Amino acid sequence: MLVLAHLFWFAAVPDVAILGACLGLAAAVFLFIFYIRPDASDLAPHRTKLDQLFERRDTIYENLRDLKFEHRAGKYSEGDYELMKNSLENEAALVLTEIEQVTDFDIRRPRAVRPAAPERSTR
Repeated sequence: MLVLAHLFWFAAVPDVAILGACLGLAAAVFLFIFYIRPDASDLAPHRTKLDQLFERRDTIYENLRDLKFEHRAGKYSEGDYELMKNSLENEAALVLTEIEQVTDFDIRRPRAVRPAAPERSTR
């Protein structure tokens, strides 16, 4: 009798393990769906290199306008103003060069070669 009870116990264990695994999986799915929030960066659209360069260019131009305004307001001396202005202009030139390289690359993609059109006679 003890042997039969022992065999019955071991036969029931896999069913309990499978039931426990299913309940654990269901709990994990429930938690994932209802309690884990996506990161804001996951929802943001991904920007291209060109978008980033345009944004950097606009920021530099805005900084140049602010610098000019603050210089006119007397916040900076002439020497400090020229130094910062030259630095921002050099940075803007580098960004514009990068923009040109990126857009040049986009424009000059290899295209399929079309056969030459037959020449027409002028008779």
